[in-house]
Amino acid sequence: MADYNHMFSEDVGSFFRSPVREIFKKVDLNSIYSFAGGYPSAETFPMEEIRRTMSEVIDKYQGKAFQYGATQGVIELREAVAQRYGVPVERVQITSSSQQGIDVCTRVLVNPGDVILTSSPSYLGALQSFCSYRADIRGVAHSDDMETYRASWEKVISDALSDGRKIKFLYMIPDFQNPSGESLTLEERKMLVSLAQEHDFLIVEDSPYRELRYEGEHIPTMYSLDPDRVIHLGSFSKIFAPGFRLGWAIAHPDILDKIYVCKQSLDLCPPVFDQYVAAEFLSSGRLDENLSRTIQLYKGKRDLLLGLLEEHMPEGVRWTRPEGGLFLFLTMPEGFDAVRFYDTALDAGVAYVAGEFFHPDGSGKNTMRMNFSFMSCEKIAEGIKLLASLLEDYLTPDA
Repeated sequence: MADYNHMFSEDVGSFFRSPVREIFKKVDLNSIYSFAGGYPSAETFPMEEIRRTMSEVIDKYQGKAFQYGATQGVIELREAVAQRYGVPVERVQITSSSQQGIDVCTRVLVNPGDVILTSSPSYLGALQSFCSYRADIRGVAHSDDMETYRASWEKVISDALSDGRKIKFLYMIPDFQNPSGESLTLEERKMLVSLAQEHDFLIVEDSPYRELRYEGEHIPTMYSLDPDRVIHLGSFSKIFAPGFRLGWAIAHPDILDKIYVCKQSLDLCPPVFDQYVAAEFLSSGRLDENLSRTIQLYKGKRDLLLGLLEEHMPEGVRWTRPEGGLFLFLTMPEGFDAVRFYDTALDAGVAYVAGEFFHPDGSGKNTMRMNFSFMSCEKIAEGIKLLASLLEDYLTPDA
C-alpha cells in the first residue's frame, strides 16, 4: 500500500479532527439522545416559505441565479445585511458560512507563531482553524469579578509580549458563547476593546447566536465600540438554515479587501442562488417572522432543560444558565473525566461533547457541552433522566 505521508505539507501536522464531527460519522443522531451537536431544530426550517422564495428567485433572476457571482457577494444580500445591522454596504463581505469567515480572517492576519487570544473554553471550529495556521493560542477563563478578569487578560498579554510574540487578534463569541452559553457584559466588552486599542491588536467578534435571545436586553456589539478595530462575523445557519452555507463579515474596507482577495482563491464567490434566496427572505420580512417562532421554540426547550437539570442531576453538578443561544455547560465534581465517561454514556444511548476539547490548554476535563435545540422536548426529558442516572451511578459507585 502506498505511503503518502512524505507528500503532505507540514501544515497537515497542525490539523486535528473535531470530536463532534467524529460522533456524527459513527452515530445516527436520531437513534440516540444527542446533546452533542449544534444542530438547529428542523422544526425551525420554514419549508413552504423557502419553496415559495426559491420559485420567486428563479422567476425574478432567471439564469443569473445560477451563474458565477461577485466575490464580495451579490449586492442584494450585501445591502440587506448592511441595512439590518446599520453599516455601510462597502463594509459587508458575504462568506460561505461564518466558519469560512473565521478561517479567512486567520489566513490573512496570522503567521506561524503569532498569538491569537481567546476565551477558555472557546469554539472548537475556531481552534481547529487557528491550529491549522500554526498560531500560538492563549486562552483566558472567564471570571465574574471584573478586576480578576481584567488582570487575567493583562497577564496573558504581558506573557505573550515577553515571549517576543506578536498578538494579531482576540477571538470572542460575546453573545451566548459556544460552548458555555455565557455572554459578556457591556463593561467586559469595553474592557477588551480598550486592551486591543492599548496593545494594537484586532478583535474578531463571532456572533452566530446573537439574535437568539430569550430574555434580557440586547448588549451592544464589540464592533459598535470600535468599528475600525473589530471584525464582526455573522451567520444564517442558526437564524435561517445551515444548509444555506452563508455568513458575512463586517469590517473596515481595508481589511475586507484582503479577505476579498483571499476568498478568490478559495471558492471564487459564495453560492449565488442561496444568496438571492437569503436576500429575499431578509427583505420580505419572512426571516424575522420565522425567527420569532424559532426563539419561542428554543426558549421552551432551554427552560425545560434547566428545569430537568435542577430536578434530576446529582449533587455537585453545576451548569450555566444562558439567556439565549443553543448551549449550556455542565461542570462535574473535580476528578471527573468527561472523555472517559463518554463511552459509558454513548453505550447507554446518550451523547454530549467533552468540555476539554474546547479549552486551548486541554483543561476542563470535568466539563461537558449540552445542546438543547436539536431534540424534541420529549427526547430532551428522556435523555436528561438517563444521563443523570448514569452520572449518579458513576459518581457514587459504592452507593
